Amino acid sequence: MPNVKYLFMTRIKRSVHASKRKRKLRKRVKGFLSTRRGSIKRAKEAVLKADSSAYHDRKAKKHTMRALWQMRINAASRKHGLSYSKFTALLKANKVGLDRKILAQLASEYPKAFGNIVTQVKK
Repeated sequence: MPNVKYLFMTRIKRSVHASKRKRKLRKRVKGFLSTRRGSIKRAKEAVLKADSSAYHDRKAKKHTMRALWQMRINAASRKHGLSYSKFTALLKANKVGLDRKILAQLASEYPKAFGNIVTQVKK
């Protein structure tokens, strides 16, 4: 008969891993208010909610930036007598491969260069 002593593993105490996990969680909820910081259960929920909001807002940021670029292009193209929609239609017709981000940057920082693009497109 085998020795029973070697059939079972020794007991592992989890205090080190549990405290490490809680320490990481507490570091993430620093600055949260009330039980969202104090209670482990509420802190986990708060972190999940914060991560969800952060993900959503990273996506929403792209939409707001695109809207900003469109406003800047519209304002600059109206100075040259074109609306945004007509300007973009002319860009597509002339196969100009500049995206909204670059056009908005040209419109705000280099108005002469943007004006040259508008005159080229109008021809």
